[in-house]
Amino acid sequence: MALSRRTVLKLGALGTAGCTVLTGRAVAGESPPVERALREAMRELQGAPGGPPAITVAFRRSHGTAFHSVGVSDVATGRKPRPDDHMRVASVAKAFSAATALSLVSRRRLGLDDTVGRRLDGFPPQWSEVTLSQLLGHTSGIPDFSRSQRFRDALLASLQDPPPPRDLLGYLDDPGPLFAPGTRYAYSNSDNILVALMCEAATGARYEDLLRQHVTQPLGLHRTSLPRGSALPEPHLHGYDGAEDVTTLVAAGWSWASGGVVSTPADLARFIGGYRALLHPAVRAAQLTFRPGGSEPPGPGVNAAGLGIFRYDTRYGRVYGHTGNTPGYTQFAAATLDGHRAVAVSTTAQITPDSDPALFERLRGIYELAVGALLHTSARS
Repeated sequence: MALSRRTVLKLGALGTAGCTVLTGRAVAGESPPVERALREAMRELQGAPGGPPAITVAFRRSHGTAFHSVGVSDVATGRKPRPDDHMRVASVAKAFSAATALSLVSRRRLGLDDTVGRRLDGFPPQWSEVTLSQLLGHTSGIPDFSRSQRFRDALLASLQDPPPPRDLLGYLDDPGPLFAPGTRYAYSNSDNILVALMCEAATGARYEDLLRQHVTQPLGLHRTSLPRGSALPEPHLHGYDGAEDVTTLVAAGWSWASGGVVSTPADLARFIGGYRALLHPAVRAAQLTFRPGGSEPPGPGVNAAGLGIFRYDTRYGRVYGHTGNTPGYTQFAAATLDGHRAVAVSTTAQITPDSDPALFERLRGIYELAVGALLHTSARS
């Protein structure tokens, strides 16, 4: 299928709506009001003009697991979504790179005060004093390579052939810092590329191998990986831009540790709830030091930024997680402080405040209802 210019420029109601619930252990009684409201909001968004072909919500709770969906995973076949469908997690990949780095910090292979200049060669001298902690907290001041026109031109010219990860940072038109490191917050895709490169430099291993060794294998995430190309394993949730299937539009290497991870709804919920167990308590405490700052796109409620994780204060309670968006997908994953309850909300269209503000606010409302449905069974964390 030919790709429209509209689809390409976005790089920087279909089927019959339904709802499926799968539980690991059945929960007696009628669904609580907030869960019923969540399902209704999912149906309404999926059927709205510009709504995604599918919306899925995967829950993990102490009494079992549940998976809800509306729409279809593949418009061509009408197949219903499943919790083990692969998908692009977009910027939730930053939570994976943070988990990898903080796991290495917990093992004293890296330090939060380690600097770019100490661990890496060949980058602008203005970056040399930026610390790992500042990279993880988006207070580095290093500009976002993905906003560079040179990057966008290179991407459009070679969607399926990404450069080596280090070269992504070479697309910056002006590498000069936006502010003195540590003095402000500014979300930047460059930060997590540098985080992963520092992990490699500290260990001599590929980031993909470190991710597997320190995160996906210990947590039992058997359907989570970081590919270089654009193919997704079967089965998968197809991603769309309007009627166009953009699932394989862009090779994952164009965002790498910043946005290239492939996972499933079930794995994503397991990850966001479980990875605190990979960290030393002192490292976890450092991660949970927050300042004003939001994920992109914004999560539900009031957002605050920690190290590779965001705090979301909603009307239903507080959770911790990350959001993301990429062509064909918009993601939200969050968990309670103890990790015992977690939720992953996925849509098969890229919905952002810039692309459709009204539609995004409806999606953000679904995020908040999902938090409410997650927390309704017990006290807030």
